[in-house]
Amino acid sequence: MLLSILRATRIKYKGNNNKKNLTEVIVVCCAVIPWASMPILAYYNVSQLFEVIVCNGGFLIITTIFIKQSIDKSKEEYSKLQELNATLIEKVKERTMQLEKLHEQRTYNFINLVHETKTPLTLVNNYLEEYINKHGTGEELDIIRGGINKLTRDITCLFDLERFKKGFCVYNHSRTSNFSEILKDSLMLFEHYCQKQKISWSTSIDEDVFIKADPNAMNRIVNNLVENAIKFTNPGGGIEITLKATEDKMCFAVHDTGIGISIHHQKKIFEPYFQINNETTSLQGMGLGLPIVKKVTDSLGGHVLIESNPEKAHGTKISVILERCYLRPDSIVTKPSETSSPTCSIDNFDVVDTPYLPDRQSILLIEDNKAMLNFLFRKLSMKYNLFCSVNGAEALKKLHELPIMPNLILSDIMMDRMDGFGFAKVISEHNAYNHIPIIFLSAKSTPIDKLKALRLGAIDLIQKPFSSEELIQKIESVLENIRKQKRAVLYSTISNLKTLSNPEGASTDTDSSSAFEQNYKLYNLTCREMDIVKLIRQGLKYKMIAETLFISERTVTKHVQNIFEKVGVSNKVELIHKLAL
Repeated sequence: MLLSILRATRIKYKGNNNKKNLTEVIVVCCAVIPWASMPILAYYNVSQLFEVIVCNGGFLIITTIFIKQSIDKSKEEYSKLQELNATLIEKVKERTMQLEKLHEQRTYNFINLVHETKTPLTLVNNYLEEYINKHGTGEELDIIRGGINKLTRDITCLFDLERFKKGFCVYNHSRTSNFSEILKDSLMLFEHYCQKQKISWSTSIDEDVFIKADPNAMNRIVNNLVENAIKFTNPGGGIEITLKATEDKMCFAVHDTGIGISIHHQKKIFEPYFQINNETTSLQGMGLGLPIVKKVTDSLGGHVLIESNPEKAHGTKISVILERCYLRPDSIVTKPSETSSPTCSIDNFDVVDTPYLPDRQSILLIEDNKAMLNFLFRKLSMKYNLFCSVNGAEALKKLHELPIMPNLILSDIMMDRMDGFGFAKVISEHNAYNHIPIIFLSAKSTPIDKLKALRLGAIDLIQKPFSSEELIQKIESVLENIRKQKRAVLYSTISNLKTLSNPEGASTDTDSSSAFEQNYKLYNLTCREMDIVKLIRQGLKYKMIAETLFISERTVTKHVQNIFEKVGVSNKVELIHKLAL
């Protein structure tokens, strides 16, 4: 046994003679020696107790070796785990720092982009105002001015939100403002639009309510809340605006009879870019107005209250509660330096279908932005019959009611109630409408969106902003291709009917005097070639023509090639059509 153990340990530790391995070999040998000495102990007839002690001593040594090795292995694994953990923590910290730097760089680039965009917008707006002052305004210029005002307002909101996130001071609240006057001046701009949309308007404003706040900030609060109320209130509804003051507080409230805000959305509406999915009107925006209101109110130490429950009643009441300020003799009241007009005015267009004219082709136009709908209507109504809808659900209903099938569908993608993709899916599953070509117009232009549009049967997806000339040319090309396809199908059908009505090729007096006989002479066809053409009109193949005329099939093929060259065609269908003219 000892020799076998020594041989095994020598093989295992050969070439690795460190102190630790030598100790293990010696301890193993010491553990085996008591078992190997059992015959000697039995020969000398020692007591059984001594034999048990010696034998168990070997087991004790082996157990000690096993425990020690287990402990050493656990310590080694724990040390490696600690090293890996430390390395992982360092890598996580390093990656986190990289992501933070990347996010910081993106935010910085975004702020720079927004800041740089404000300069050309300012120039465009000022030159536009100068042009209007010199030459007067018009509907197109009003649309341009409204679009510029909305874009400027959105850019300003984006810039302010990023500055709020960075903890920068956006407004100077050390000034004293007369909130009553600010509110009256702002409401004068909105009253006209409420009258145009047939929305009732009532105000109750306490006089001389002063507040320690930047007047521009208060102007932003008023404009954002009132614009939202107008957008979400249907014609025939009403808006009530109040400003009440107590000894130390003031409450500015806007109460509308619109669609309301569900309870589980009332906290989310103050998050940037959050928008409520409205199913009754076509509203667009970036979701920045209420977050700005919340940020400004928090910076003034006030709070915003929302009272709305659409399940019980329509309408929403948003209140802004702030601390009131009393004037001192040396106080200076400042007025807002920012002037802004309501951006909701650009949606005030009433677009109706054009009168149907039989000599024009028809287009179904689906667009929820009324300014864009009006623009497309003005561009296309001079040449086509237009049927207009503001969403997919309304378009499906109109499609069933139209007196004639439209030749083309021009649709936006992002719409309420039913978007463009949903509309196209319904159309593709309906046998009566799935042949109508669809062109999508949308700001969604990722490869996934384009692939989805093509899978739904769309001809093309044109990205906004787009060139009106390019769009018109695309529409004309599509409609012209449709006309050509219909003409080709008609000619093919007529040709097949003629072939079926005269299968044996019997000539009649009509055929002899038809256009075919005239065109035979016109293209200088020989008698043999005329015979071959007549048999081709009967639908015979080259082999049957050769058997009928008692010539070879190769000769027939050569004659047919000569006929194609004389007439200027490339196949039998074109030959028959051209000779029939």
